[in-house]
Amino acid sequence: MKDNEPTLSSIEDYDTLKGEKKRIVWTVIVIGLLIGAVFVGAKYYYGDANDSIPVEDTIGKVPVK
Repeated sequence: MKDNEPTLSSIEDYDTLKGEKKRIVWTVIVIGLLIGAVFVGAKYYYGDANDSIPVEDTIGKVPVK
């Protein structure tokens, strides 16, 4: 029984990407970097969240069934 999954050596553009595939890969990379930059910019602009709730309760004994 032969597996139907592709191997790296059977993919025709394994070593180099050409044409539209290369453009799509670069577009995805650039969009990811832009989204990351927007989140970093928002974090610096709005600052850190200071709305944490302090919890001072300690667990003395964990109930076990």
